[in-house]
Amino acid sequence: MTENTTTWNIDPGHSEAQFRIKHLAITNVNGTFDKFSGYARTHGDDFNQATVHFEIEADSINTNNAPRDNQLKSPDLFNTIQYPKIVFDGKLLQKDGDDYTLDGELTLLATKRPISLAAAFTGSGKGRFNDTRAGFEVSGKISRKDYGLSWNILNEAGGLVIGDEVKLHFDIQLIREA
Repeated sequence: MTENTTTWNIDPGHSEAQFRIKHLAITNVNGTFDKFSGYARTHGDDFNQATVHFEIEADSINTNNAPRDNQLKSPDLFNTIQYPKIVFDGKLLQKDGDDYTLDGELTLLATKRPISLAAAFTGSGKGRFNDTRAGFEVSGKISRKDYGLSWNILNEAGGLVIGDEVKLHFDIQLIREA
């Protein structure tokens, strides 16, 4: 780290990692990953050009349905024993005002692919312990098949039970290191 580098750590108690995927092509199944960590490194307090690292514990997937969560954790899909982490490394680039692009690489099931996400700076302020905080809302989508998550079954009408497009949404609160 250089002298002017500031590290901002994710506050997991005030952040969320969410996803949404179609079931039977008619409704969405929503879920979260309950355990994750990460940071942004900035030049001073300027988030433009910040480097970002984010890790999700794959085994923390939660759709509020234990049998479905167990299936998601199995070797058919996330294979969380062999691939315990989902990792993103990238850079935050300011587009206009509070709008940013978060470009980087997402590694899932040992497959690393480029990804571009929309990010919006949602504000900053002091926490109750006088720490400095900043917020971002990040969204985008991936094709699950691009990462080897190809397991599926056909329903009685011949349609796929699980959609391919996964919508991602992250509400992230960062705390500046002292």
